[in-house]
Amino acid sequence: MGESISEATIISWLKNVGDFVDAEETILEVATDKVDSEVPSPVSGTITEIRFQKDDVVAVGTVLALIDADGKQKSKSEKQEVTNIKVEVQPEVTKQSNTEFKQLKSNPDAFLSPLIVSIAQKENLSLEEVQSIPGSGTDGRIQKSDVFNYLKNRKYPLQSKPITDNRQPTTSSYPKPKINYVEGKDSIVEMDRMRKMIADHMVYSKQTSPHVTSYIEVDVTNLVNWRNENKNKFQEKYNEKLTFTPIFIEAVAKAVEDFPLINVSVDEKNIIVHKDINIGMATALPSGNLIVSVVKNANEKNVIEIAKEVNNLAESARNNKLKPEQTQGSTFTISNVGTFGSLMGTPIINQPEVAILALGIIKKRPEVITSEKGDEIAIRSMMYLSLSFDHRVVDGFLGGSFLRKIGDYLEQFDTNTTI
Repeated sequence: MGESISEATIISWLKNVGDFVDAEETILEVATDKVDSEVPSPVSGTITEIRFQKDDVVAVGTVLALIDADGKQKSKSEKQEVTNIKVEVQPEVTKQSNTEFKQLKSNPDAFLSPLIVSIAQKENLSLEEVQSIPGSGTDGRIQKSDVFNYLKNRKYPLQSKPITDNRQPTTSSYPKPKINYVEGKDSIVEMDRMRKMIADHMVYSKQTSPHVTSYIEVDVTNLVNWRNENKNKFQEKYNEKLTFTPIFIEAVAKAVEDFPLINVSVDEKNIIVHKDINIGMATALPSGNLIVSVVKNANEKNVIEIAKEVNNLAESARNNKLKPEQTQGSTFTISNVGTFGSLMGTPIINQPEVAILALGIIKKRPEVITSEKGDEIAIRSMMYLSLSFDHRVVDGFLGGSFLRKIGDYLEQFDTNTTI
């Protein structure tokens, strides 16, 4: 599922216990916070056990089902026998699982995130008991799914003092505002799965990173003129549309090379500086939801190469055909709010990145410019850029300088660029 993905939700099983499957035949569908994926069978054989059901959240690397690779396609009566065998051995498996949990030893060095602490307090787990849970995250870090899996099989809790949290309480005493709902007039629309994940991701980002937003205005007249002169040629030569997005991505990638400390992630007290410059594009879907597809190694590509990739990613996103690897690994994200007519925006950082750029609408305005004749008023194509950054690791000097450098690259776009 990719290095950044730690768990996935089962959408549906396409096969049942006792069914025969061919190698590479799709047996279930799963969803992550990035994209939906089909899971193929690694072998041909008969499914003898399914361990998780629809809507279960499962850690990456967990066995979902068992397949008898030597099994041939069975008749209906033989399928029933396989199901019965599974039911008979299940109690023994559960007993063994609980024994394993009972024998777990506490690891005093285990890192506990605020979320894990909160769950432990709610479930009355002791400190030693939580630290004994095997972690499936990076470097064995305990994740939410690990705790819930432990609770599901827990019969013999470790006897020790309850876990304590010395942090200041974050709950507010302010009462939740009442929502006025008019029966028969107002309607209730339940969030779909993707919208729920987007909501969780946005709240997590605001709670994790202290956001600061800086703005600049740039004159993109030369860039706009070049694009207008070449878009038809580009369409005829490459059968591709030439939008502003690849030009923006090229400018951002160059600026990241100039300021590599924007291309980082925060891991507790450590700053991870990424060598690859992978630019994410926030793309609106027909459903109204949002997804971020990624142009990998954007600094190593020219405008033409980026344009082809951007068009391919946008088309795949609109048709819900993005592959997991096309939505993973971004190190910096852009959001073109100008597409919807917005003058500027205050974007929320796409975790675990530390900055995100919003590009406003390009509008013609009268501006004072300096020419050989002195100051004069001219009609120019202007746009606003806004950069939200994580003030834990990006200060005003770095954020402002990086944003100004992007503006410089856009204003100084090489109009001699050939297609």
